[in-house]
Amino acid sequence: MEDQRWQLRQGDELIGVLTLEAIDMFWTDCHFEPAPAWTRLKPLFDAPRNAWQQGGAEAGLQADEALHTLGLRLVPDGEGETITDFLLRINGDSARFRY
Repeated sequence: MEDQRWQLRQGDELIGVLTLEAIDMFWTDCHFEPAPAWTRLKPLFDAPRNAWQQGGAEAGLQADEALHTLGLRLVPDGEGETITDFLLRINGDSARFRY
């Protein structure tokens, strides 16, 4: 599999780098390497996971929407288009997204 990577960015700030590991139906599974700015956003990524695990669909949807309003984007290293409308899950050094 080709070594495909995306930079997770908010404006000009690098949040982390996602490296493709596998594609599972609609989800792209990646290894996540955090940048220093990750510590600021980590609680916002923990919120949807915690809400969905506790069975709170409404809280999970609200937390997902809060992430969407941050203006995050996935910028590919090399060729490809920047992805601006996506659902992203990050847990430790694992990430998965769908768009």
